[in-house]
Amino acid sequence: MTSGAGDTTTSGSGDIRRSLELLWGGGEPPSRGPKRGLTLDAVVTAAIELADAEGFDAVSMRRLSTRLNIGTMSLYRYVPGKAELLDLMLDRVQGLPPGTPETPDDWRDGVEALARGHLALYRRHPWLLKVNQSRSVLGPGALRALEAALAALRGMGLGDEETLSVIIAVQAFTLGIARMEIQATEAARETGVSDEEFWNRQEPVLSRAMGSGEFPMMAALSEDTFSKEFDHFGFGLRALVRGFEARVAEVRAERGGPGGGG
Repeated sequence: MTSGAGDTTTSGSGDIRRSLELLWGGGEPPSRGPKRGLTLDAVVTAAIELADAEGFDAVSMRRLSTRLNIGTMSLYRYVPGKAELLDLMLDRVQGLPPGTPETPDDWRDGVEALARGHLALYRRHPWLLKVNQSRSVLGPGALRALEAALAALRGMGLGDEETLSVIIAVQAFTLGIARMEIQATEAARETGVSDEEFWNRQEPVLSRAMGSGEFPMMAALSEDTFSKEFDHFGFGLRALVRGFEARVAEVRAERGGPGGGG
């Protein structure tokens, strides 16, 4: 890596100026180069494909250059290093996907679309769970996605800070669901032990614990309490929307408008 000594699993840890140039234009290398037809777009696409297949740790300038069939030093003509490459990857995957529907008329539909879109994002790119995005370098993809989210929630009539808080709450909830789902899959793959086998191994000890009388609340739970059939995502999302409805009603009442319906 030729720039930035920061952690390359943290966005914005490289040369922010160069990342912004590459995101917003003016960062493409000269047309003459070691391989005609290779573009920055192709480099980012290859990096995302590699991360999707093997995880972000597998993304290195050497692995990427091999995938693109160019020399490693030639790759540095397109991107300064892995830190800046991460900024480009994040902006690409977080941008609005092709065929994104128009802004919904009902803000509730907007909340649901935001939540389901965020969950789908993590399912497509599980490596995002390993990236610290607290200081993202904002490119056109990220800004378009935020613009669309704000437009979808405009009908709530909340202040700017509260509208942003709605987005944060929805994304934080969805991240928790995605982390639980993806980590369970990773644990089974990495250990070779299925979820069913893992919990069956604990069953004798847990049965004794439940019969001890020390955990009456847990012992009283129905057998299907931890069933995978229950839609925790849907339940949590409906609860969030109801909470938002209550706040919308409060704001409209304070302003003398109609109650929290539309």
